[in-house]
Amino acid sequence: MINIPEKQYLHAENLKNSAKYLKALALFNKTISLYKKEKNKQMSLEGIRNCFLSLADIYRMTGDFRSAIKNYKKADSLCIKLKDRQTSADASVGIGLSLRAMGRWKDALKLFSEAKKLYIFNKDREGIAFVCWAEAGALRIEGNIPEAIKTFNNALELFKKLKNRTGLGYCLCGLGGTNRIAGLFDKSLKYYREANKTFRGLDDIFGIAYSYCGVGNALRMMNDYDGAHKNFKNAEKLYRKIGDIVSYSYTLWSLGKTLTMTGKFKTALKYFDKADKLFRKTGDSRGRIYCSLGKGEIEFLKGKKASACRLFRAAFEKAVEDMFLVEKCHAKAFLSFLDGKSDNNCYNKLGLKLKFRSIPFNIP
Repeated sequence: MINIPEKQYLHAENLKNSAKYLKALALFNKTISLYKKEKNKQMSLEGIRNCFLSLADIYRMTGDFRSAIKNYKKADSLCIKLKDRQTSADASVGIGLSLRAMGRWKDALKLFSEAKKLYIFNKDREGIAFVCWAEAGALRIEGNIPEAIKTFNNALELFKKLKNRTGLGYCLCGLGGTNRIAGLFDKSLKYYREANKTFRGLDDIFGIAYSYCGVGNALRMMNDYDGAHKNFKNAEKLYRKIGDIVSYSYTLWSLGKTLTMTGKFKTALKYFDKADKLFRKTGDSRGRIYCSLGKGEIEFLKGKKASACRLFRAAFEKAVEDMFLVEKCHAKAFLSFLDGKSDNNCYNKLGLKLKFRSIPFNIP
């Protein structure tokens, strides 16, 4: 027979999986209070730990990375009490994903590597597949695109063997994004459309929104700005509904970029400003670099070259500081254009098929 705290926990999990994050947060906190009253000490500690893990997942999914890390650490401390190394590894991966989202890809990769060793030792195939996907995303943020594509493909094969369609969908999105950055836009669109179909079959709202945004960016890179705008609007609507400000922020940037390419600079700037405020709130320095580049382009197109140069220079310095290789190349390309050159060598060194000649640059 299921006891009351466990019943509430399962209900909260269902709310979380349906992307009803606010309701889930409230119920998980209530469930912690119930587990604290549980006489069975083992059940109490395990229940509270599971609630902390789920709370952390929700905070991470909605962009509150500091709260996510705090709750993953609380869960990890209970794992130590319970002598549960496996779930401790899961909490470490969660911390890594939160750090990755804040641009701290190097710290994230260390945590993923440690967790992967334990998953391999325990022959945990689900854990290995998941951490492989997590590593690929960190490599993408670093700017090591060829290695990211290879690792996403490895994760994809692992999830296929496990018949895990959710993992499959997220790997397809990862491949869509990395192929877009590599300059392979047809491939990117194919992966994102396949992901969208997968997530629709699963009724995964977050995944549907994520793939809509990806389809939009692939279409934008293929100069289908109407199609891109339509998909971004679909994503924006869903992200607002589920309260994911991180993905919502990138969708706002993408809308701003699309509007820049179609000459609607005033509206584009509003999107960049809105996205920048949200990136500041979530501590996403990489997102802020993209906003600086977007704003810099508009300044240049308005004839304010000095202001544009300051924004491009700030983006370049931040990309160097945080070791974002692709964003460094973008900023370098903009600065070289201001000097009357067309320098795409940086992209070539990273193995990317990107080339820009005049502002606005349709950066991926």
